[in-house]
Amino acid sequence: MVLDASVVLKWFRDEGERHVAAARLLRDAYARGDLLVLAPQLLALEILNVAGRRWGWDAHRLVGLAVSIAEIGFEIREPDLESVARWTGGGLTAYDACYVALAESEAISLVTDDELILATAPDITIALGAAAGGN
Repeated sequence: MVLDASVVLKWFRDEGERHVAAARLLRDAYARGDLLVLAPQLLALEILNVAGRRWGWDAHRLVGLAVSIAEIGFEIREPDLESVARWTGGGLTAYDACYVALAESEAISLVTDDELILATAPDITIALGAAAGGN
């Protein structure tokens, strides 16, 4: 499946986040080798951006985070730009459209905790709370 930043962020920090337990269940399944995860390179940039801008992490912590993200080892694939454009035209940011376009092109599900993505691409997406049994 494809996991977006709204899910993977919860692997690194849970303060103020919902569905943390569900995100961590997916992390555990991935760590056991029970789950194959595809992601665009954008995922790492989004996580670093949130940690630096929203969480206020300093450069030292961000470098450690960058190392941790690289060690996760998701299979990185890039979506077709025309598909990203189509989803962006449908109301998503180009960043969110990357995840949807990737899931669509691979004919797999995107797990997200983003309500707009869920509403815009209901046939491709699974809500995080439902993906791992909820909470």
